[in-house]
Amino acid sequence: MSSATATAPAPEERRLLPRGWGDLLLQIAIWFGFLAAYQVARGVADRNAAAAFENGLKVIDLESRANALFERSLQGLVESWDLLAVATSWTYWLSQFTVLGLALLWVYLRHNDVFARFRNLIMLANVIGLTGYVLLPTAPPRMFPDFGFVDTLASFASLNHGSGLVQLASNPYAAMPSLHSADALIVGLTMALLVRRRWAKLAWLAWAPWVWFSVMATGNHFWLDIAAGLLVALAAALVLERRTLLRRRTA
Repeated sequence: MSSATATAPAPEERRLLPRGWGDLLLQIAIWFGFLAAYQVARGVADRNAAAAFENGLKVIDLESRANALFERSLQGLVESWDLLAVATSWTYWLSQFTVLGLALLWVYLRHNDVFARFRNLIMLANVIGLTGYVLLPTAPPRMFPDFGFVDTLASFASLNHGSGLVQLASNPYAAMPSLHSADALIVGLTMALLVRRRWAKLAWLAWAPWVWFSVMATGNHFWLDIAAGLLVALAAALVLERRTLLRRRTA
């Protein structure tokens, strides 16, 4: 019996896992290993507070000059509606890892042929974003109360930016670019292409705009941070597409 036959998943196993338990465990190890390395790198990235606040003020100045400093208006809308405040807060906390992780798992199980590309796109976008945090530390809107911004998450149960675990795993000056926005765009478009039902496609197409709204409404990103995040997602996609084209030419 060949080694390929010996390691191939049984028919019953293949119904649940496209490549068997071994591959699933490998993918889990790759993903959580990446998350661990990313969080450590993000946590120790440039924490130059003076530079971060200076860059944050530059973002405020640029948006003000363009008459587009509208994030505080979004916060006012959220503050006037408790249900919206809760929804945007949960979106901020769950979109980056929980929803993203579940999307990765679903694609792995249901559309395994596109999983590697989906995973690699997410990972590359986050690596590019991490470079941005190091080169351009930027304070988020919530750190500028003099301009009317508030941290809506500060009163959100026991989970907020002052929580011990959050402080340990995050960089408070990692606003530019917004990886919440980049990841939401990648997840939303990928899932919209893969799901079959019309309502599900529409829901996933609305996912990225909803996340963008949430991160602004909670005082965690300026719209320029979001624009930079979208450029990160586009750059990652172009890099992977170029690699695919090069492989086809050399095949």
